[in-house]
Amino acid sequence: MTATETQRAIHAVWRIESARLIAGLTRFVRDVGLAEELAQDALVAALEQWPESGVPDKPGAWLMATAKRRAIDLFRRNKLLERKHEELGHELETERTPDLETAIDNDVGDDLLRLMLIACHPVLSTEARVALTLRLLGSLTTEEIARAFLVPEPTVAQRIVRAKRTLSEAHIPFEVPRGEELAARLSSVLEVLYLIFNEGYSATAGDDWVRPALCEDALRLGRILAELAPEEPEVHGLVALMELQASRLRARVGPSGEPVLLMEQNRARWDRILIRRGLSALERAEKLGGERGPYVLQAAIAACHARALTPEQTDWARIAALYAELAELTSSPVVELNRAVAVSMASGPAAGLELVDALASERVLEGYHLLPSVRGDLLAKLGRLDEARAEFERAASLTRNARERQLLLERAAACRKPL
Repeated sequence: MTATETQRAIHAVWRIESARLIAGLTRFVRDVGLAEELAQDALVAALEQWPESGVPDKPGAWLMATAKRRAIDLFRRNKLLERKHEELGHELETERTPDLETAIDNDVGDDLLRLMLIACHPVLSTEARVALTLRLLGSLTTEEIARAFLVPEPTVAQRIVRAKRTLSEAHIPFEVPRGEELAARLSSVLEVLYLIFNEGYSATAGDDWVRPALCEDALRLGRILAELAPEEPEVHGLVALMELQASRLRARVGPSGEPVLLMEQNRARWDRILIRRGLSALERAEKLGGERGPYVLQAAIAACHARALTPEQTDWARIAALYAELAELTSSPVVELNRAVAVSMASGPAAGLELVDALASERVLEGYHLLPSVRGDLLAKLGRLDEARAEFERAASLTRNARERQLLLERAAACRKPL
């Protein structure tokens, strides 16, 4: 292999192995920040040595062995960690390569689940949880995370550093909790993964309508989580929801990157493989039984769209009923707004507008651009074009996404009456 080919191989190995490498190291050193530093040290060693020696047969085991040797050296130098050196150093020092290979494979599922639960711990802010998850589990660099979320790179770096410090100072145990605490922690993980996915599916700011790479990262992590927590219906519900929504990504943008709304999409461009995967995940969630949670309900709504080969075949009455169930569960005005859209499609724009107008006083929706956008659409369908134009213009002033702003302004212009 040439030096360039070796470097490409190293980066590919890192993408594949880094999450479970950091997870395994965290189990040993009990500090996620230190574990990442040791993993990075091993990566540097690989970049230095592999171009000369070649990529080892088991690169993951090589990285783990190298990182553990760095841990021994660190504990030896740090007298304050003498006790940890005695506990961990002896264990690490006596391990041989075959045992290291076994250590990589054994408990890797539990380690990854523990790492997910730590990276998404509620003690961290939402922004910190997202950044740390993408860094530790998505193997994204600080620069890549900053570019994905359109924030300065130093801001992301600070979030990650503060998150690691917070976890260390809080002495968060590297373990899988039980009972209600596990449910709460899993809920936090699901929230983070869906936030990442949604930012890719419908970017809140910038010049791009979608950022598929973020969707892919969230979906990959969701699939891993589904295998680590196979008895959790909401995990499979989220995976189903992401699979079904991701199936539309190619159809959501036009030739020039402009947004294409759901009812105008070419459904032949929907990814049937992702749809089959999504419907299978939804079936898996529903077979587990129990009360349907918010992700399972949202997946069931997405499934209604996925099963409709044409817009006219969409079962809007069922979608409205599912949104009603979801609204009762979440008490979310945003869900109520979506229900209003479904009701308008099932029972006419006047029925939908009545529900939308009832939401006008909701403080949560102040500044939420989709409220005037939906209202503008319903007013236009009722022939109230002047009012519709004003709503579309207001929605355009509220969105931070350039593509969406242009779409809304075009819809406003279309409402102008011909002279």
